[in-house]
Amino acid sequence: MPVLKPLSGNPEAPKQYNQPSRKGKKAWRKNVDVTEVEQGLDELNAQIIKGGVIAEKASEELFAIDVKPDTEIAKKLPKQLKKPLKADEILAQRSAVPAVSLKKRPASETSGKVTDGVLPSKRLRATYVTQKELSRLKRVADGHHTTTVEVVDATFDAWADPEEEQRKKQQAAETFNFLPKVEKPKAPKTLTQQPISLAATGKQLPAVPKPKGDKSYNPAFTDYSERYQEELRKAEEAERKRLEELEKERLKAEAAAKSRAEAEAAEKRAELSEWEDDSAWEGAESDAEGLANKKKRPERKTQAQRNKIKRRKAEEQRLKHEAAIKKREAEAARVKQIAKELAEKERQLALQKAESNNAEDDDASVEEDDDVELRRRQLGKFKLPEKDLELVLPDELQDSLRLLKPEGNLLKDRYRNMLLRGKVEARRHIPFKKQAKTKVTEKWTFKDFNLA
Repeated sequence: MPVLKPLSGNPEAPKQYNQPSRKGKKAWRKNVDVTEVEQGLDELNAQIIKGGVIAEKASEELFAIDVKPDTEIAKKLPKQLKKPLKADEILAQRSAVPAVSLKKRPASETSGKVTDGVLPSKRLRATYVTQKELSRLKRVADGHHTTTVEVVDATFDAWADPEEEQRKKQQAAETFNFLPKVEKPKAPKTLTQQPISLAATGKQLPAVPKPKGDKSYNPAFTDYSERYQEELRKAEEAERKRLEELEKERLKAEAAAKSRAEAEAAEKRAELSEWEDDSAWEGAESDAEGLANKKKRPERKTQAQRNKIKRRKAEEQRLKHEAAIKKREAEAARVKQIAKELAEKERQLALQKAESNNAEDDDASVEEDDDVELRRRQLGKFKLPEKDLELVLPDELQDSLRLLKPEGNLLKDRYRNMLLRGKVEARRHIPFKKQAKTKVTEKWTFKDFNLA
């Protein structure tokens, strides 16, 4: 008799999620569905009990690389697959007998003979002479040499100066003596000197610097993140300096306007005071002159005051002399310490020089153009042009070299690199040359006359 079982699953009809009312602050805390949060916490606790959170574990703890072959797979495969292919069997066959030669042989060698099919090896005769060599030997015997040198008497003396050439040179010099002598261009002295690098260290930079990992079209995340943060910091610093310059200009303009207003107010007050002075009566002016003349004159110092000043100056000079003597004695006492410091400084300088030489020899340690610290005094009166920003945003990165869009200008990069290495001087492009202004006038020749 069959067994009747109830239906599996929820027997109720499907319905939408019923969210109770959440009006009021108390209902916000009360009627909140936290089933998903509780399920997540239960799963997290279960993972912790089993040995740790899976998301926090490293890949080596979760996966293992199997490098050994599985012998059970070969047993499970059918035997038909173990049989090699017919083409491999044909190619594997190799006969010990060489192949039949397709070259035709004379009938005398093969007629009436039974051979094993192997041709005897031919040997060149040592006494055989080719037809070409025979004809050459005959021409040599007749006296027709291909490399015969004809002996001709020399008519030019390499060590003597011909008189005819001297006479022609002298005649040409006398004929064209009014012309300036043609001087050959001389090479400048700086052509033999090493160029002056614009780097602060003074070392020569490579013509083509080695790019870093962040310059790749598909760079690593760490390299790209570091480069992105560095460029962001540089941009923020430049913007901060620009805002500071604007603030300085604004304060300067305000100060100038304030000083201008104060000057105008002072001029107005001076005009009013002059008007009041003109309207003053003469008696007041005479009283003011009398008061000005009654100023107290400085009295002459007594002999005791002069002696007191003299003793004070002598005491100050004595104290200064004693302080100098004490300082000199202290320096003499620490001569050994100074000698040790100088020796240590020389050792540090030698070590730095050796490190710099090693850095110059090693091409991998050469910094890029962006990281090179420039010297304070550059060549010429124009500054080094800024390098273009070679950085794309994260959403512009391409994972394929075919989708990469070419950017930048190799000619500009090459020119800037030559400026950095001191090969050329920084110049400014002048689109047109400024012409001198000319003024056309007509001479008054009718004024030039003589009374004779």
